[in-house]
Amino acid sequence: MALIFLNFWLIRLTKTKDNAMHNLRNKFDSILSIVKHSLTNFLDNNGNLPRPGPKPRFSDAEVIALDLLAESLMITSENYLFKFLHNNLKDQFPYLIERSRYNRRKRELFSLIEQVRIELVKHLIGQEDTFLIDSMPLPIVKLSRAPRARICKEESSRAPDHGYCASQNQKYYGYKFHATSTIDGVITHFTITKAHVHDIEYLQEIRDFYPGCTILGDRAYLSDPLQLELFENDRLMLITPMRRNQRNYRKQPSLFRRLRKRIETVFSQFCDQFQIQKNYAKTFLGLATRILSKITAFTLLQYLNKYKFKNKLNHVKHVLV
Repeated sequence: MALIFLNFWLIRLTKTKDNAMHNLRNKFDSILSIVKHSLTNFLDNNGNLPRPGPKPRFSDAEVIALDLLAESLMITSENYLFKFLHNNLKDQFPYLIERSRYNRRKRELFSLIEQVRIELVKHLIGQEDTFLIDSMPLPIVKLSRAPRARICKEESSRAPDHGYCASQNQKYYGYKFHATSTIDGVITHFTITKAHVHDIEYLQEIRDFYPGCTILGDRAYLSDPLQLELFENDRLMLITPMRRNQRNYRKQPSLFRRLRKRIETVFSQFCDQFQIQKNYAKTFLGLATRILSKITAFTLLQYLNKYKFKNKLNHVKHVLV
């Protein structure tokens, strides 16, 4: 009986994935139009960056659109994507490039993918004055493999290292992902640092972007001198819960705790739906491009929910299915 149920579940899962891959060209064209509109000031009429020599037939805009489509459909395997396109939709993508060339061009277009994300964020946020901040680990290999791992070590300044995640009470080897979002869950800034970097260092980097605003963080950002300095110099109010052993301890109001859950939920979506903590990259640029593509795809789905499908902003799992 269990075997019959398992077979039924696998068939249903396969059909769901196949249905998601049908009308792929229509979904691709929708995303391509958004990409071109976001990059109007950067691309020529064919969707390419101005460059000497022959123009690629599979344009830069199409490379970005295909990347965002794959991430939006939660397709983590480029091999699966290209095998499906070659076997089923070759007539719809006649100028599709080879997979390794696609991967190389995607890394070269890092700055344009970021520009698409910035343009989408501009459409999603208004006059915001309250933001959320948090971080999470990005392990690249298991801790036992760390001594012999060579991934992302092409530059010592960007090489991974050991870190500790207090919320999960575990050590790991890799990087740390820092992000700032609106109270609606739109990521406004993010970065990838070495695993040992303290969360406060990221806050120092982004402080100039949020003058006069309120930022809600967890206890990792707790620092009375920093809170005072931010308020005096930037009129930036950093609000964190107090530790129980602090003098004059007061429990944080439930409103702040409820608001902060939004960024924790977004991080859970990154981990569960977008597999952000699974690493397939061999270089730091490859890892950074992969992370950026996932954040941009998430923002794109929020944009589609708001302006096309009129759904709740963060219900992104089945937007393109």
